[in-house]
Amino acid sequence: RIHANYLPAYCLVILAMTSQHALLIVNRKSGNSDSDLNGGLKLLEDGGLTLIKLFSSDPKEINTFISQYADQAHRVIIGGGDGTISAAARELVKHRLTLGILPMGTANDLARTLSIPTSVKEACRIIAQGRRHHIDIGMVNDHYFLNVAHIGLGVGVTHHLSHEIKNRWGILSYARSVLEVIKNHRPFSATIHCDGHIQKLRTTQIAVGNGRHYGGGMTIADHAAIDDHLLHLYSLHPHPWWTMVPIALAIKTGHLQNREGVYAMCGREIDIQTNSSQAVSADGEIITHTPVKFRVLSQALSVYVPDDYQSPYTY
Repeated sequence: RIHANYLPAYCLVILAMTSQHALLIVNRKSGNSDSDLNGGLKLLEDGGLTLIKLFSSDPKEINTFISQYADQAHRVIIGGGDGTISAAARELVKHRLTLGILPMGTANDLARTLSIPTSVKEACRIIAQGRRHHIDIGMVNDHYFLNVAHIGLGVGVTHHLSHEIKNRWGILSYARSVLEVIKNHRPFSATIHCDGHIQKLRTTQIAVGNGRHYGGGMTIADHAAIDDHLLHLYSLHPHPWWTMVPIALAIKTGHLQNREGVYAMCGREIDIQTNSSQAVSADGEIITHTPVKFRVLSQALSVYVPDDYQSPYTY
């Protein structure tokens, strides 16, 4: 018996992918046009994978492609950012397709959560190795999301960000936008219902996370995982913007429990009402307004992950 660890890399690719088809969708507007794309695709094709290659920057068109080719491809490989992947989640779940991630966006937080490297060629190698893992999906009203949804300050950041800013500033564009938005942001009142518990508060920002990372590497909660069957929420009490540095450091690492000025909790279902209508963004797109109902779809999506991927969640 020959152990897989002793096989050459090209043999592993052939074993994993022989005589199978995949739909490849690349978002040309994504922030990172990695030059490794062609090399990565060649690795997949040399391993026996037949690629149906399509290019689009329109989320509606991407979903149409997935629906159209669902019977021909067992998996969908998406080259793009978090917004592109999130927009495709509904069709992927509907047709029970496995997702391969090529991190070609600005933040690539889903890839970071799953320990997928930013090199597109290395991401293709992970797909070739063939290890699948089921992750949760968040829902806010009728919309799917994978990383995090925002009400308040985070929506202002989403609105401020543009393709031009992302392309010019890269990962620093998020911090830059926070500094621009926070000075003029107004607080609001919210009532949060979570698994039978009610919390009324005054806030400048509410974030609800399905995954672990968002905003270019910030952490929703230090114990959060994308397969823990929970949504993780934090709310920031109103503070003068110049006093936010210690809290910002806590948000970066996700160490928010018992932090002064922060309310944090987790649950499977979360309802939020606000005293005035507030826009809601998810995975970088403004998608709805309050009131909103959040819930988690456990193990709803199959994704290719590295062979050595270990979830922070302990089963």
